[in-house]
Amino acid sequence: MCHQTVSLVARYLEENGLPTVVMSIARDIVEHAGVPRCLFVDFPLGNPCGEPYQPDMQRQIVAMALDLLETADGPRTTVQAPFKWSKGEKWKETIFTEEQPFLEGEAYDNWVKSKETYRQRKSEGKL
Repeated sequence: MCHQTVSLVARYLEENGLPTVVMSIARDIVEHAGVPRCLFVDFPLGNPCGEPYQPDMQRQIVAMALDLLETADGPRTTVQAPFKWSKGEKWKETIFTEEQPFLEGEAYDNWVKSKETYRQRKSEGKL
């Protein structure tokens, strides 16, 4: 499920009496959606519970999420897990760029065109 969908489901569950914690690697998205409690793990996409084959780290992250469920002082509480990706932060250079180096040729051209169309529609109030 995408981060936006998970965030909206969490809000719905909270509104209906079921406490939630979202474990996220996309802090900006879940905070914008207003999740009640978020455990932010600064890892590459697909790894909110920790690095593969690191069960001790994974258990600690899940324990932090459960602790957050009990200890959050108020709505929209975000806690950042203290772990660092063992292979460094080079992965961020691929994800957080203006250019999309993983796209080539026609795929890149389509991406640029989509961005331009989105900006135009947004400026016209059509979004």
